[in-house]
Amino acid sequence: MPANKNALIRYKTIDNCLRNKYSRWTLDDLVDACSEALYEMEGIRKGVSVRTVQGDIQMMRSDKLGYNAPIEVYDHKYYRYAEDGYSITNMPLSHNDYEVMQEAVDMLRQLEDFEQFSEMADIVRRLQDKLAISKTQRKPIIHFDSVPTLKGLKLLNPLYNYIAHKQTVRILYQSFNAQEPTEYIFCPYLLKEFRNRWFLFGAEASNLHLSNLALDRIVSVEPVDVPFRDKPEFDTERFFDDVIGVTKGINQRPSVVRFWANKEQSNYIKTKPLHSSQQLLSENLEDGSCTFQIEVVVNFEMYSVFMSYGPGVIITYPQSVVDCMREKYKDGAALYESV
Repeated sequence: MPANKNALIRYKTIDNCLRNKYSRWTLDDLVDACSEALYEMEGIRKGVSVRTVQGDIQMMRSDKLGYNAPIEVYDHKYYRYAEDGYSITNMPLSHNDYEVMQEAVDMLRQLEDFEQFSEMADIVRRLQDKLAISKTQRKPIIHFDSVPTLKGLKLLNPLYNYIAHKQTVRILYQSFNAQEPTEYIFCPYLLKEFRNRWFLFGAEASNLHLSNLALDRIVSVEPVDVPFRDKPEFDTERFFDDVIGVTKGINQRPSVVRFWANKEQSNYIKTKPLHSSQQLLSENLEDGSCTFQIEVVVNFEMYSVFMSYGPGVIITYPQSVVDCMREKYKDGAALYESV
């Protein structure tokens, strides 16, 4: 018996609640949790009824979806799992599930050689590894960077839908330096990930000023009845070609940045370029050091990446960037002098 998307969100929400042994969950608590989850993930505002959640609990208890969840009531009002460590997410795949998913992965693998689908390679490998784990119960052999507890991840799905349907939204956003959240009436265009943090790019509906908002600083988001406006000069496919990270003004142009790296860091930078524009300008055969060049927008993330290499990398051009890096290292050195 297939379950629709909203029902699956409710099942997962109830499961997350009942797995938390440090809270006591009444039926009303579960209703509130499901209503909040549907609002955050799908933008559904009308809430969930008590009868719906009661039906969900019965469905989870049954074998219609294969859960057979050991949900019990104690003290005549609170719900919990009777078995420690139980979760519907721990269920093994059935043979039929495995065969269907394997067919899907095999089909996706046939597309990897096409340039348009080259970015799917990591996703396909991830799926292959997960399927093998489910079938053989072995430990993972591929590990991908992820931060599952990162605040704001629940917004990815509703924001994706708002972008796909060109839906203007009202966003309450509170930056790290702000005492109170700021309201934006926002036309969302693109979701972008950088170092396991997600950012929403879009424009304010009133003036089409391009902004990027970190998802972990978004307090709330909801659709509004305001006409959606496109910003043609924001090319989502090419806008980030000359950027490290996410910070770039709509008319900001890239600069040539040259840097020297010692032997240890040169070996690393050769195999993992800082940017697709990276060029090797010269190599010192005596000490193994190299001089490289990239052409990128100068922004906070660029400085952050260069500083991550420590004393093994020195920017040599342009002078404005050299001066800025010097000041950053001076400030850091001054902090260490007080330790």
